[in-house]
Amino acid sequence: NKLFLQDITNRILRQMNSTRLISTLFKPRQKATALYATQAEALQHKVFCRLMKDAAHTEWGLKYGYKDIKRYQDFQRVPIQTYEEIKPYVARLRAGEQNLLWPSEICWFAKSSGTTNDKSKFLPVSKESLQDTHYQGGKDAVAIYLGQNPESRFFSGKGLILGGSHSPNLNSNHSLVGDLSAILIQNVHPLVNYIRVPSKKIALMSDFESKMEAIANSTLHTNVTNLSGVPSWMLVLIKHILEKTGKQSLEEVWPNLEVFFHGGVAFTPYREQYRQVIKSSKMHYVETYNASEGYFGTQNDPNDPAMLLMIDYGIFYEFIPLEDVGKENPRICCLEEVELNKNYAMVISTSAGLWRY
Repeated sequence: NKLFLQDITNRILRQMNSTRLISTLFKPRQKATALYATQAEALQHKVFCRLMKDAAHTEWGLKYGYKDIKRYQDFQRVPIQTYEEIKPYVARLRAGEQNLLWPSEICWFAKSSGTTNDKSKFLPVSKESLQDTHYQGGKDAVAIYLGQNPESRFFSGKGLILGGSHSPNLNSNHSLVGDLSAILIQNVHPLVNYIRVPSKKIALMSDFESKMEAIANSTLHTNVTNLSGVPSWMLVLIKHILEKTGKQSLEEVWPNLEVFFHGGVAFTPYREQYRQVIKSSKMHYVETYNASEGYFGTQNDPNDPAMLLMIDYGIFYEFIPLEDVGKENPRICCLEEVELNKNYAMVISTSAGLWRY
């Protein structure tokens, strides 16, 4: 019994230390995001220059003379775009053409909600946008959370990531279209698979009911410490697990569960429902803004639903005052020109080839 207790104690100590040890790897990003408050203009200018340089020899970059654009004022000659304007380029990309909007190969298309004229829109996803925007956003969400919760045991267990599915794109070889979450799971670094569940095979299943059952069966006896996904989808999974196990709250299934990273839809309508299925007062909720077009924000204050704009990713931001949206010549400003407590429409230029979108 003494040896058994000692073994259990050592395991607990290793688990406690593992998160503290791994947390040190996030210190540089915690310091980097702290600079947003004082170096926003410089950080955005660096992103701007990189985007102009990288896209200079694409069809789009040649059309608008990107190699000669040195200042933000020069960039304003590029017209504002909606999906209708880039749709012909997307059609050509999906047919296999390359170097149109971005220099690296585009073989992934994130299927997003429809426009006025289309049931769905397909947003190009480059390898650069995966790494410098979407994955970086996920890592930074964890970095911010760990900075606020030094006693966290986040890495003592695994993260349950609930995503969508993908399918072949037209008849193009090695080209796929699907939910952004499926694209992220498909391309995630192999090491990440050791700290996440379910398996990739289950995570990418297309039939939702079958997927819920498979996830439940494969994770019931796993030490899950964190959840990531859309609140509506995750709630369905949680209720299925509670029904399957006969438990009253999710912490009875996963006693070390501590945080849910959520996005995709507003969390407010779901907050009370989550209180009913996760009753622990120690549960944390972190809102993220990860869209098909890019990862834009992470909640950095647990007491404030506002999110921190992530400004050193592969995204250059511009803003249109809300009252000017729809006008023929709207006022457009860059980040350092925005006014506090004023509503704007966001305009983005990204490392996936969306320009003044």
